[in-house]
Amino acid sequence: MSTLTIKDRVAIVGMGETEFGKGLAGSEMELACRAIRTALDEAGIAAHEVDGLSCSNMEATHEEDLADTMGFGDITFFSRIPAGGGGGCGTVGQAAMAIATGQAKVVVVWRSRKRSGRASRVWGKTAQEVTDYEAWLRPFGMIRPVDDIAPMARRYMHDFGATREDLGRIALTFRANANQNPRAMMQAKTLTMEQYLGARWISEPLCLFDCCLETDGAVAFVLVSAERAKDCPTKPAYVHAFAQGITPGSSLMANYNLDDPYRLQTYAAATRLWRDSDIQPGDVKVAQIYDAFTPEVLWSLEGFGFCERGEAADFVRRGEIGPSGKLPLNTAGGSLSEAYIHGFNLISEAVRQVRGTSTAQVDDVDSAFVCSSEGVPTSAIVLR
Repeated sequence: MSTLTIKDRVAIVGMGETEFGKGLAGSEMELACRAIRTALDEAGIAAHEVDGLSCSNMEATHEEDLADTMGFGDITFFSRIPAGGGGGCGTVGQAAMAIATGQAKVVVVWRSRKRSGRASRVWGKTAQEVTDYEAWLRPFGMIRPVDDIAPMARRYMHDFGATREDLGRIALTFRANANQNPRAMMQAKTLTMEQYLGARWISEPLCLFDCCLETDGAVAFVLVSAERAKDCPTKPAYVHAFAQGITPGSSLMANYNLDDPYRLQTYAAATRLWRDSDIQPGDVKVAQIYDAFTPEVLWSLEGFGFCERGEAADFVRRGEIGPSGKLPLNTAGGSLSEAYIHGFNLISEAVRQVRGTSTAQVDDVDSAFVCSSEGVPTSAIVLR
């Protein structure tokens, strides 16, 4: 029996972003509508043609409210992808599946956030973070996501010889990319290794510059069939492959409890992704890797097969993630230096790379890889 795949059958034909910043005017609904309106206009598609919706389960803008506000037609497909930072690529993948299987013809994918205020941050609500099974996973006081990543980072440094300077090189590389990007929150702020090493601790061994920004803003995409994409005014970014993954035994942001803490959610996703893709890790010329925290970049490089286990720090040390390296990463600045929209802006940058319009454009790009967070149920896509 043959396996149905979405390979190149669906394309992203519209993309919209609001400005990124702190304390932006307007509600999350307003930000979402602005980004979606821009994406539809770019695609040359009227709002009443939209019949599918896909978003993260952390989205506060509800589907029926959005559909009414935007003037969409009958919605015949909608989905919400769980796990926060793990869901971004999943929203695109499930939208592509809906179109490929005839559930919808025009699907809007979006994420809107008003995250710069402290009250909006979920880890500020301690009681709900230690309910149910979470009470057994979290040592007392380890409530924030950064506190889950920190012991994993320390263990990785011990096991494989990675250093704070290696993490600093990730932060500096992404900041340099952001310095070329007028959309980036950190566009005007350079970063040196001295500044990185001297920054205040957030959760040792992670400092301020190992952590993503807190951002207000919205990102949206419009997906249609490859056949319809031919009539759209933009250069299409075809969804070549997609996968989601939950690795057996893995814990939500708390893999430091496991016998093999490095066998993260990425491993399940990677197996499926590369099986369904004609493009393999060695063929990828540019990648956008989820970077809520710098160590995640190392683990995703290894989990998705760009490096062998324990070799990612050396890969970074050799400059391979820079603009002239083997695999340029997060070319708009990523979550560390452009904006933190739960990785949706990483997808935007992959689309720009495929279109040839990035502010840090890589030569001869014929495909782009994007992944979501490896510390939670995750997802990944390959665009071409």
